Amino acid sequence: MRDLAGGLRYLLAGQRWVMGHGRWLGFGLLPGLVSFALYAGALIGLGYGADDLVAWATPFADGWSSPWLGLVRGFLTALVFCLGLFLAVITFTAVTLLIGQPFYESLSEQVDRSEGGEVPASGLPLWLELWVSARDSVKVLGRVLLYGILLFALGFIPVIGQTVVPVLGFCVSGYFLTQELTAVALQRRKVDLHDRLALLRSRRMLVLGFGVPLVLAFLVPLVAVFLMPGAVAGATLMARDLMPGPAPKAGSEREAGPEAERREPAAPPANGFGPPPVY
Repeated sequence: MRDLAGGLRYLLAGQRWVMGHGRWLGFGLLPGLVSFALYAGALIGLGYGADDLVAWATPFADGWSSPWLGLVRGFLTALVFCLGLFLAVITFTAVTLLIGQPFYESLSEQVDRSEGGEVPASGLPLWLELWVSARDSVKVLGRVLLYGILLFALGFIPVIGQTVVPVLGFCVSGYFLTQELTAVALQRRKVDLHDRLALLRSRRMLVLGFGVPLVLAFLVPLVAVFLMPGAVAGATLMARDLMPGPAPKAGSEREAGPEAERREPAAPPANGFGPPPVY
C-alpha cells in the first residue's frame, strides 16, 4: 500500500510542477491536442462501425431468432468498442510522445534541471531519438496487444469477464502507460528497454499507483491532453528516484529501487515526493 500511495504522490507532484511552471504546461499541451483530434476521430468511427464489423464477423448468427441475435451481437459490439478504447488508452501515450518528442524531452530536462544535479542528455540526433522511441513503443505495444487479446477472450467468461477482467485491463494499461512515460527520462539516462522493464518490475505497486489513476483519468475526454505534461513531469521525478545509486539531486543521498531495502533510509528530497521505503 505504501508503494501504491507513493506512485500517486509522484503523479500529483508532476501535476503540481507544471502548474507552477505555466509556460511548460502550455508547451506540453500541443502534442496532446494533435493526438486527441486523431484518436477522437478514430473512436467516433469505431462507434459508428462496430455493429457492422460484428455483423460481418458473425454471419453464422444471421438466422438466429430474437432476442439471441441482438443480445450476442450487442455484447460483441460492446466488447469490440471496449477493446478499441483499451488500445486507444495504451497507444495514445506512445503516439503523443512520438509526436511531441522534442517538446517532452525539453520538459523532462527542465524538471531535472529544477531538481538540481546533473541533467542527463542522450546525445543522439533527433531522428535517431525518434527511431529508438518508435522502435521501443512498437515492442511494448506488441506486449500490450497480447494482453489485450487474452483479456478480450476472458471477457466472454460470465461474471469474471465483467468484474475481474476490467480490473486487470486497467492494471495492464497503467503499467505500460507508466513505462512509456518514464521512457522519456530513462532514455536520456541511456537505459534501454530491457533494463527499463526490469526496473519497473522491481517496483510494480509503485508503477501501478502512478499509472492506474492516470488511465482512469484518461477515460474522460480531453483530460488526457491536460494531464500529459504533468504525467511526463511526474514520471521524470519517479525515474530519478528509481535509478540505482545516488539520485541526481545535489546534496541528496536518496535512492530507490530494490537496493533501498538493504540501506539506511535516505533524507527526503527537496520536492518531498521521493519513493516510500520498501519493507
